[in-house]
Amino acid sequence: MNTAYEVITEQNRAVVKSWTRGVTFDDSAREQVRNLASMPFIHKHIAIMPDVHLGKGATIGSVIPTIGAVIPAAVGVDLGCGMMAVKTSLDANDLPDSLTHLRHEIEKNVPHGRSANIKRGRDKGSWGNLPDDVVQAWLPLSNDFDRLCEKHPMLMDTNNIQHLGTLGTGNHFIELCLDESDSVWVMLHSGSRGVGNRIGSEFIAKAKKDMERWFVHLPDKDLAYIPEGSEHFDDYIAAVSWAQRFARVNRHVMMNRTLTALQKIIDKPFSAEQEAVNCHHNYINREQHFGSDVWVTRKGAVSARLGEMGIIPGSMGARSFIVRGLGNAESFCSCSHGAGRVMSREEAKRRVSMEEHLTATEGVECRKDKSVIDETPAAYKDIDKVMAAQSDLVEIVHTLKQVVCVKG
Repeated sequence: MNTAYEVITEQNRAVVKSWTRGVTFDDSAREQVRNLASMPFIHKHIAIMPDVHLGKGATIGSVIPTIGAVIPAAVGVDLGCGMMAVKTSLDANDLPDSLTHLRHEIEKNVPHGRSANIKRGRDKGSWGNLPDDVVQAWLPLSNDFDRLCEKHPMLMDTNNIQHLGTLGTGNHFIELCLDESDSVWVMLHSGSRGVGNRIGSEFIAKAKKDMERWFVHLPDKDLAYIPEGSEHFDDYIAAVSWAQRFARVNRHVMMNRTLTALQKIIDKPFSAEQEAVNCHHNYINREQHFGSDVWVTRKGAVSARLGEMGIIPGSMGARSFIVRGLGNAESFCSCSHGAGRVMSREEAKRRVSMEEHLTATEGVECRKDKSVIDETPAAYKDIDKVMAAQSDLVEIVHTLKQVVCVKG
């Protein structure tokens, strides 16, 4: 049978199906997948997406279905990280000739980045005085957060509401893009920020302690798991579910504030329509696959059920795609979450010159300093090859090219 994926089988390991034809799948990532496939609670097989690269505990670009246990480090610490995209009624001709002022207005409206080595005072990537819209967005989250804090007091000392509606650092971004018809889109990428990180880190530590206490030997300590029915399982699911809700609301607040910035600069009324779902790509979900109810961990992967809309971004100089899922059961109805790194952040800083970065981001209004070289396009796989490798998972609905990119 001719399939778009490759099948990897080894004795005493789960089957691995990888959509990696024509893209890099390096040895370190393969070894990490081998370790993951040795876990006894994998359901049917592991699906590897074309953006696969080395992660913590599990490769980024993995779809991991499990029965009876979950692996907190595979879910990660940027719980609910994902994308949101909105198509506006504006077109390219409505944008100002110089986009610098527009970028600065977005940066003013949405806290971004992080203060280095902060011990006192406010992190620049958080709110000082909370705006009314952030306070209102927090209200549906607050009661459940209070209940979480009763069980896990360490969550009280986090940037929770102070991070709602903020961008963060790393590969998180806000972009203004043009599609194939020159329509203007706003697209952004962020997750559950500091509070999600604390939740993920705490439960990863709890799982590791349990493995030591139970004398469980693992091929990688970051594969420490929480069995269903054990002391921490229900608490973990509740905390992660809340963090995923926070992440979704976070993106909504940022989107509204970005659209407000756009309206301030463009002296023309416009409408905005959500064409692509507000989709997670680092999360856990209860789903049914191959006749069983399973926990599906998507670590750098997007749900792509039949007809479901999703977003697959490139890098800060490459194209991105609004896609529609094809409901491929073999991938557990999933697709990639982006291009996927081919260089670590430190490697990119060593290997890519400032001149190369400037050339790669030509035509994009963005920061052009050395501190963003770790996000330069050369650090990522070729997004067109990534899309070609998963042509049986999604169909392309819109092709976007950024003209403004805000990075933390």
